[in-house]
Amino acid sequence: MIKIAPSILAADFTRLETQIREAEASGADWIHVDVMDGQYVPNLTFGPIIVRALRKMTSLPLDVHLMVFEPDHLIPAFIEAGATNITVHIEAIRHIHRTIGLIKQHGANTGITLNPGTSASLLDSMIHEIDLILLMSVNPGFGGQTFIHRTLEKIKTVREMADKTGKYIDIEVDGGVDVNTAPLIVKAGANVLVAGTSIFGQDDISVAIDKLRQSVQGV
Repeated sequence: MIKIAPSILAADFTRLETQIREAEASGADWIHVDVMDGQYVPNLTFGPIIVRALRKMTSLPLDVHLMVFEPDHLIPAFIEAGATNITVHIEAIRHIHRTIGLIKQHGANTGITLNPGTSASLLDSMIHEIDLILLMSVNPGFGGQTFIHRTLEKIKTVREMADKTGKYIDIEVDGGVDVNTAPLIVKAGANVLVAGTSIFGQDDISVAIDKLRQSVQGV
């Protein structure tokens, strides 16, 4: 099943609860939360207080993407606030297995993120331990960027790696996801689509989600 995860990075924060509830009513599967520290990426966004507020607005899984250097000190707070998934950047952590263990210890689903320039081979030593792989199809830090098409080959590689484990692992793609790129992404093997401007950046969230879902039907 293809999951759609609208990213609140593109939401109108003067109407956040209205937009979240509209996304849920329109068939969104997850709500994606991009946490940026202003150091690992050149932007600063949300803390646990936003996740706590979102948890009151929706029953959907909260997919928290930590674009943060050495995030271990933040992980318990985000999970306690209501995060369902915690995804961390392999490039931003010195002791990745320790971080994976910390996420599991606190009861969230565990995800690893790879930037566009990061080799999928780095997943070899940990893929059996995780629930989710997030592939960035833009360089992290800002919404509204253009999809990097070479990501499609990495999606295929990661899907093959995940299937060989014999366990179910979500393959998520974030960056430049819209009705034109989504079919290519799904065909390559991903099953979770993070979409910001192509959902919250549109006049009608319901229509935007419907169009995105229709674009991948039958792929």
